[in-house]
Amino acid sequence: MGFGGISIWQLLIILVIIVLLFGTKRLRNIGTDLGSAIRGFRSSIKDGEADAAEDATFGTEPRKDPAAVSQKAPAQPTAEAKEASATNSTSSGSDKS
Repeated sequence: MGFGGISIWQLLIILVIIVLLFGTKRLRNIGTDLGSAIRGFRSSIKDGEADAAEDATFGTEPRKDPAAVSQKAPAQPTAEAKEASATNSTSSGSDKS
C-alpha cells in the first residue's frame, strides 16, 4: 500500500496522464514559476521580519533634533566673492552715464 490506499503504480499512471496532457515544456515552466513565487514569498517574509525588528528598535535610537540641523550658520562670503560683488556694482554704475 502507498499513500492513503493509492499504490505506486496508480501514482505513476496519474503522472503519465499529467505529462501527456500538459507536456514537459509547460510543466517545466509551471515548476519554474512556482519556485520563483515561493522564493519571492520567503524573501518578503524575511524582509517583513527585518522591518518588524527595525520598528521595534525605532524608539530606542537617539533622534537628531531637526531644528538644530536646519539652523546652521550661513557660510561667510569669501574675499573673492566680496571683490567680485564690489567690482560689479561699480562697473554697472559707470555704464549708466
